[in-house]
Amino acid sequence: MAGFLLINPRSGKGSPTADELASEAEALGVEARILHEREDPAALARSADADALGIAGGDGSLAAVADVALERDVPFVCIPFGTRNHFARDLGLDRDDPLDALRAFGGVERRIDVGRADERLFLNNVSLGVYARLVHRRERHRRRRETFARVRAWAIVITHREPLGITIDGTKVEARLVLVANNEYALDFPSIGERERLDEGRLHLYVPGNEPPERTGERFVVDAKAGELEAAVDGEPDVLKMPVEFRVEPRALRVLVPPERD
Repeated sequence: MAGFLLINPRSGKGSPTADELASEAEALGVEARILHEREDPAALARSADADALGIAGGDGSLAAVADVALERDVPFVCIPFGTRNHFARDLGLDRDDPLDALRAFGGVERRIDVGRADERLFLNNVSLGVYARLVHRRERHRRRRETFARVRAWAIVITHREPLGITIDGTKVEARLVLVANNEYALDFPSIGERERLDEGRLHLYVPGNEPPERTGERFVVDAKAGELEAAVDGEPDVLKMPVEFRVEPRALRVLVPPERD
């Protein structure tokens, strides 16, 4: 199988380095390319002459390449190369061993669900409200010292107590946090736990402090008077135009994992 791997060097923890990961991939017969700033990973994946498309990065790096893999109907490979690597964990990969994950290019295929926020693909979840504000504030202060940026972002979130003023499927909801998840999470807010399945075929919408606090379905429509809301899509800052339709595409994505991780 001809594999193509994009490597986001800004996601890595330093060991292995992006160059070392690229060298190991090439030794396995996988074409590897280290992403430069301003390069479009989706465009590179779309033009690659490959039977499998992979990305080494954190959670926020994955969706663009996964969307192209779905579009081309080729398998997708996730190489955990970020800070938390929630998707890699839920897929059953060893988050601390990106070199081992390279064996997925000759591994076993699974089919998993993907979520959509309108046309924007997500693999993990989309949050609106306080966590999304935290992600946006942290991004704005990312060039400052990391600890200071994190403390400042949390301070802004804690003091911002206004509800979002939204409706879910036409019903008004007073909430400071909404989380739409691709499959069910074990949640202990504000932390996010693991998912036992990635092929349940359901979205889970969590609204802490409301009744019911959790809803499940294949589609939800969220609207807001503001016309747009800050969001965190797989942990990355974004702004979603309202109304936004969330939907699940069951078992749409072909994913490769190392043989014993199946």
